[in-house]
Amino acid sequence: MADLAKMWPAAVNAAAGLVLAGVIGWQFVGGDGGERAVEAPPVAGAPVEAARAEGAVGVDAERIVNADSEPGNWLAHGRTYDEQRFSPLDQITADTIGQLSLAWSLDTDTVRGLEATPIVVDGTMYMSLSWGITIAVDAKSGQELWRFDPEVPGEWGRYGCCDVVNRGVAVWKGRVYVASFDGRLFALDAKDGSVVWKVNTIPGAPYTITGAPRVFDDMVVIGNGGGEYGVRGYITAYDTETGEERWRFYTVPGDPSLPLEHPELEAAVPTWKGGEWWKVGGGGTAWDSMVYEPDTDTLYVGTGNGSPWTREIRSPGGGDNLYISSILALDAKTGRMKWYYQTTPGDNWDYTATQPLMLADIEIGGETRKVIMQAPKNGFFYVLDRITGKLISANPFSTVTWASHVDLETGRPVETGEGEYSDRTAFVLPSANGAHNWHPMAFHPGTGLVYIPTQDIAGIYSLSEQWKTEKKFTPKKNWWNTGIDWTDYIDAINALPELPMEKGYLKAWDPATGEVKWQAEYPAPLNGGVLATAGNLVFQGTADGYLYAYKADTGEQVWAQHIQTGIVAPPVTYMVDGEQYVAVLAGWGGVNIVSGDARTSAAAKYGNEGRLLAFKIGGGGNLPQLAMLDQSIPEWPPLTASEETVRQGEIGYSTYCMLCHGALAVSPGVTPDLRRMGESTREHIQDIVRGGILSDNGMASFADHLSEEDVDAILSYVQKRALEDRARQQPTN
Repeated sequence: MADLAKMWPAAVNAAAGLVLAGVIGWQFVGGDGGERAVEAPPVAGAPVEAARAEGAVGVDAERIVNADSEPGNWLAHGRTYDEQRFSPLDQITADTIGQLSLAWSLDTDTVRGLEATPIVVDGTMYMSLSWGITIAVDAKSGQELWRFDPEVPGEWGRYGCCDVVNRGVAVWKGRVYVASFDGRLFALDAKDGSVVWKVNTIPGAPYTITGAPRVFDDMVVIGNGGGEYGVRGYITAYDTETGEERWRFYTVPGDPSLPLEHPELEAAVPTWKGGEWWKVGGGGTAWDSMVYEPDTDTLYVGTGNGSPWTREIRSPGGGDNLYISSILALDAKTGRMKWYYQTTPGDNWDYTATQPLMLADIEIGGETRKVIMQAPKNGFFYVLDRITGKLISANPFSTVTWASHVDLETGRPVETGEGEYSDRTAFVLPSANGAHNWHPMAFHPGTGLVYIPTQDIAGIYSLSEQWKTEKKFTPKKNWWNTGIDWTDYIDAINALPELPMEKGYLKAWDPATGEVKWQAEYPAPLNGGVLATAGNLVFQGTADGYLYAYKADTGEQVWAQHIQTGIVAPPVTYMVDGEQYVAVLAGWGGVNIVSGDARTSAAAKYGNEGRLLAFKIGGGGNLPQLAMLDQSIPEWPPLTASEETVRQGEIGYSTYCMLCHGALAVSPGVTPDLRRMGESTREHIQDIVRGGILSDNGMASFADHLSEEDVDAILSYVQKRALEDRARQQPTN
């Protein structure tokens, strides 16, 4: 373990990748659970006569299938149904990119993570923001045309594993489809954002939705999240015209004493052995990746981790636990399964297969193969025959210690034993952050390369103490139920001699040979999604506030723009009036809300005010220089609490507060750093944490889990950390 610990590049706020989530915060924007659309006022200097979304009326399957005939638009989530995120536009090249500059920017009035892919139709851009707020923007001027707010109750933020983000909308026949964070699916009129219909897609908390819907065959499909809390995953298709449910596919079996919802679950039930998974949900949530193939009318879906994470609690008798951490091929009309492939059988580490799926026809061994590709969390890059589901290749694209390789005959990973943590605390690569998370990758047909946002972050895993001593697991209502022991986790972090800087990478991967052709290294992990263009360029934003462009074939960096706001969203490119634009949402968050490092985070240095940025050749605009934030820690009174009380507070903080405010009480910049609490906040800490006086703003009450004594102990721990870092003059981690 000592040698592995030396390899561990995770900084304190990655917390070995087990802490993925921000769930409560005082900068959230809440509401009363209603919804509203408002037409935005004219923006100074922008043309009032901006396009009013007439083009969206004509978006249908034929138009998306033939998207290459109108490369100036970005009609679907990955531009085309195959979701390669490649654009044929080539006005911006390595020769002209030196003239690329800001055309316009739009403040989004958000301070949370922005992860959406904008959809661009005939000069109008549609995108979602935090909570599922949706806007339409004139793609040439940046004027906001309308805004729809689903007004999600602020306290719902507590139920999200990984921030209150939303990854995008779908446009179809004059309507914009978007899901709100609290699980409602909306059909909006593309002209003004008014609600045409809405449907509640979930049974209630702690389900959430952060993913983008997909639309085809007059159906809109959406999944959901909540696997850390204890939910049962499923995907649902709704009629685009009426909102009526067309079909639903459950990814894991429910209570075995009840009838099965569909025949595919008959094969799944025997793979869950000896446990009571249905009492914690089972997991398998389809919270992000879906891709549709028109030729075969197939919907491919990636599923998430089991709930709890640990298989010893979830399924103590063993078994693969179908269909968690799997790629499913479903008949798009009926929802019935054609085939499945499980990337991590019996997943024990939150190695979801919800990372982006991509379709391509590539030459392998002298033969053109119709493939589906994925780089899931577990560190192996998978190439499958998309017709049969047969594995073609699976090679590691990052450092992997839990498995030595994937057996091509059986399709199963060969575990090394390094990932076993039933009787010890284990350091494992990758972590639950994954070698690659949700951040979209891109494929360039000219180079034949896939460009993957990548990182090496190790995880610390230790089995629940209650299970180890009693063979019993007591779920917490509406809170994390991973089966991981937080005390061992804290002690492992505290035992580290130092906290090294972690790294991120953009890797150019050859799916035909299973090799990295080139890579760019970053000072932080969990950077933005990727765009590839026919101009031989690849674009990506970063956590430390840059937008970069590289030559797609060689990896040479040819352009960089310091925008001072962290980027996790993928850029898109489009054309208006003969000019090519590159646009991206800037606003840090998502898994970074606690996995980020305040030493490198742009949010910690400059704040996290969200912006939509568009660049073009000769744009001529400049972003204002942001002032550096004051990161100093105010004076606190002397610590009088006992060591026992501080230890109680350390465990309580790590269990309930760290998931938003950062490991060791150091926020990476998206949510408030509790070491900087003022005297007034400290005096009202019970009213805030237990009383819920800030619940409308996202800071929900935790009175169901924390007593007054617990809150006082947590405050004493935060006080200890504040005094330590103030004395060291180290306001960041």
